[in-house]
Amino acid sequence: MRKLTEVRADSDYSLWLRFDDGLEGSVFLGNLLEIGAFKLWRDRDQFRRVAIDPAAMTLVWDGGIELDPAVLYRDLLERKAA
Repeated sequence: MRKLTEVRADSDYSLWLRFDDGLEGSVFLGNLLEIGAFKLWRDRDQFRRVAIDPAAMTLVWDGGIELDPAVLYRDLLERKAA
């Protein structure tokens, strides 16, 4: 599994990510706004408070939202290959 080294949230519900192998790019997460806990992201300030949990190596937000960066890595890799 690749290690996530940097993350930045944009106001359009995109995350810019960089991984330890140099892969980087943006993923759009606005399509999650209507699902359960992700509704907290309707407050754009909440969305922009993303962090990398150093113990679990996941993306985390207030309210208990977590995302596995491996899924986002695969998405970025597939887009680069296309």
